[in-house]
Amino acid sequence: MKYINRPQALLLLKDGTIFYGKSIGIEGKTYGEVAFNTGTTGYQEIFTDPSYFGQIMVTTNAHIGNYGVNHEEVESDSVKISGLVCKNFSFNYSRESAEQSLYDYLEKENIIVISDVDTRALVSYIRDNGAMNAVICTDGTPVEVLMKEFDAIPDMKGLELASKVSTKEAYYYGNENSKYKISALDLGIKTNILRSLASRDCYVKVFPYNASYEDMKSFAPDGYFLSNGPGDPEPLISAQQVARDIMNENQPLFGICLGHQVIALANGVSTYKMFNGHRGINHPVKNLITGKGEITSQNHGFAVNREELEAHPDLEITHLHLNDNTVAGMHSKSKNCFSVQYHPEANPGPHDSTYLFDQFIENIISLKN
Repeated sequence: MKYINRPQALLLLKDGTIFYGKSIGIEGKTYGEVAFNTGTTGYQEIFTDPSYFGQIMVTTNAHIGNYGVNHEEVESDSVKISGLVCKNFSFNYSRESAEQSLYDYLEKENIIVISDVDTRALVSYIRDNGAMNAVICTDGTPVEVLMKEFDAIPDMKGLELASKVSTKEAYYYGNENSKYKISALDLGIKTNILRSLASRDCYVKVFPYNASYEDMKSFAPDGYFLSNGPGDPEPLISAQQVARDIMNENQPLFGICLGHQVIALANGVSTYKMFNGHRGINHPVKNLITGKGEITSQNHGFAVNREELEAHPDLEITHLHLNDNTVAGMHSKSKNCFSVQYHPEANPGPHDSTYLFDQFIENIISLKN
């Protein structure tokens, strides 16, 4: 194998800390909030997850790209991360079903990548100092210039990003002859969520992030879904109103991640930006209703205020994250509504949490009867 001499690159954090590495050959620079994911597989699903829009992704697994990419393993129509930081980037791949290399895939979408970084040291630094804005530079721009450009990069707190990844026009997913009809609000919806609903005999109409309740109601759905997505939930005033309207009419409502946070805000419970967030496929969650544990996939940098939720007269905590006791799920005592702060469609357990989609269908059936 011919040795390729790759140019030096750097990752500059907003606090001035620099981590050096090498460019994989895609020249340029990219800004975003630096965050890390602890998953050992699933890099293609991570890179195409709309919830990661605006973030520079640090992968803790030592090898990235070794099994190539396959078009069936995407969560949206394009790569959504701002950039990639990894230890070893594999230009070659060995999986028979792969259709192309990860390099070709990322080059086509001009995603800036830095490899040969001490990712263990970087993750340790982020854990101690929190998620912050950063820049990957592979084009030799001086550090002094890069530092000045941080002033134009907004912090994730208060940043509305759902509009950047949501569909512009409503569309349909599934079999139109299915038994159930679902109106889904696209705040950054993952494809496998739609697959999970369709596999349960649901025909889904997906609406833009700023659709009104009347828009969604016009489909005459049996239930409503609020999706995952990127950014701060607080600016999503329209989505919060949709959640309130659905609950006021006591229609079946299921929310995941950003949708979960929107439902909390719609009920007067605040959210906050986490120091690091939860991103990985091995997060332990306890179902307080059944007493069972679940291994879950998580990807969020904001969370629901637990104290306010515990004091709420109508909302109740149903799931807790066992690493830090943050809220991982809730439901309404009087309304047909529940939500979780993780991804049941991602199957890391592998099937620990898929019952949540069944629960949604059961709520629909219960209301019909």
